[in-house]
Amino acid sequence: MFGEVMVSTDDVEIANVAKEFGADVPFLRSRKNSDDVAIIADVLSEVLTEFKRLGKEFNYVCCIYATSPFVTSAKLRASYDLLIRENADSVVPVVKFGFPIQRAMRIDNRGNLDYVWPENAKTRSQDLEPMYHDAGQFFWARSEVFLRSMEVGQSKRVPFLLSEVEVQDIDNEVDWELASMKYKLISK
Repeated sequence: MFGEVMVSTDDVEIANVAKEFGADVPFLRSRKNSDDVAIIADVLSEVLTEFKRLGKEFNYVCCIYATSPFVTSAKLRASYDLLIRENADSVVPVVKFGFPIQRAMRIDNRGNLDYVWPENAKTRSQDLEPMYHDAGQFFWARSEVFLRSMEVGQSKRVPFLLSEVEVQDIDNEVDWELASMKYKLISK
């Protein structure tokens, strides 16, 4: 399925570990795409552009996030198959919000709680349309379409549905603890 497995990093130690485990690191990430405000679209564009300079082009690209512990080879295969079967420009793993986002609230600058969409305040939650968010694990994209739009599939983007138990982004210690609990639940 993968013609090349590449790790994008600016860190030599991470690059060496990646190589030790069989990944390619044909170049280090630029300083511009290595700071705390770098966005994945710029990183992926840099990777595809650098590969092109090396004489390698890919029809499809799969970007796997380092902070997503529940990615499996089965999910990668199934989502790739979906991309091909649907003739899609991209496939994005998504998970349904645990509660309807249409009932979201915000705290204003005076500390008051207000509905974002007051028209939904009296609607039963089960009557609101299900909404989904990016699971933050990986995505597939047609390289050409991605480079043209710098976005994951503006035209034909299809969802790869995941359950809440399979999704946990890790940005802090609490996220790590939640991921540990979910792992135990999944492993039963």
